[in-house]
Amino acid sequence: MTAAAIRKPAFQASPTNPNIQEIQTEPERRPDMPYAPAIRVETPCGLLFISGATPSPLYHKHPHVIAEHDHPNRIEDQTRRCLETVKSILEHEGLTFTDVVKITKYMTDIRDQDGMVAVLKEYLGNWTPASTTVCVNQLSTPGARIELDVIAAFPAPRAGASHAEPSPSGGAHHQRDRL
Repeated sequence: MTAAAIRKPAFQASPTNPNIQEIQTEPERRPDMPYAPAIRVETPCGLLFISGATPSPLYHKHPHVIAEHDHPNRIEDQTRRCLETVKSILEHEGLTFTDVVKITKYMTDIRDQDGMVAVLKEYLGNWTPASTTVCVNQLSTPGARIELDVIAAFPAPRAGASHAEPSPSGGAHHQRDRL
């Protein structure tokens, strides 16, 4: 018997990408969890790996110029800044937060987790991608308390539809095939 033959149905699929499926081994316990135990990504679809987003501006000088990294103190505000950066990249690629399959959260104080999760829910709604939280000693700039690393999946192109168009830089720029 193949793995596909014994695969159980997903708890739910992403409303924007049916290739992303939430796995819940104990569905009755889902309200207790701000993340999915696992996410299944059916192929064919492409993946987008978003570099760690911090409360700093997406584009900033390297080596760092400290004046560019004026972070708010509250974890909710820092998380919102991170998620706005992620959102801008997702939108640039024609994706939404319900296309996210995995978030890795790096935090300097694990006690900030509840505030961070509350802001994540503002952006994710009822979508709960796979998630890992790691407590670290320090992030890349003084005062940064959170960094988010995100993986998203592109919907599979529909039959006969082109899923890439030339970008101004000459490479392929993927666009969601809108109805």
